[in-house]
Amino acid sequence: MKKLSDAPLITDDEDWKNSLRGIKKIKQPEIPLGAEPPLIIGEMRHNIDYAQVYSGNSLKTLKSDVFDNVDKRTAEKLRKGEFKIERRLDLHGLTEKEASEAVCNFVLNAYRQNLRCILIITGKGLQKETDDWYEKKGILKESLPNWLNSSELRPLVLAFCQAIPEDGGSGAFYILLRRKRKTS
Repeated sequence: MKKLSDAPLITDDEDWKNSLRGIKKIKQPEIPLGAEPPLIIGEMRHNIDYAQVYSGNSLKTLKSDVFDNVDKRTAEKLRKGEFKIERRLDLHGLTEKEASEAVCNFVLNAYRQNLRCILIITGKGLQKETDDWYEKKGILKESLPNWLNSSELRPLVLAFCQAIPEDGGSGAFYILLRRKRKTS
């Protein structure tokens, strides 16, 4: 392989013209002044074929830290936070409706991108002065299992559990997604 330092130096215009011999200029489409070039986006697949994702008869309702769908080793790995977190979603500051939509879009996109383990940070919730000191309520934290069990997301999710303290503890959850099946 030649090194850059081995290339001959071009010292005059004649050498430069010789080095450009055989190169053809590509004609660029003319764009009128002030007009923006058209945005070209390839075809996007918006729908997921759920029959391809899961071909079983029924899906059990997912519960946090219950691992009916995965083997013992995978369950321990998820519980200990040993999976690489490939994407994170922080729901702090969102309303319940906004958070629900964000979780749905996040999980669908993560599945489409073949991600395996994602982290959703719900927060621990706020405590009101009128509440008992031991009773903390987090609307997003309590709603997340319902969202993950929705008909749209449940076929994509294998299991979920509370994160380890370094990743958010009781205010965050690891979600293990199914792998995409190969199409023949």
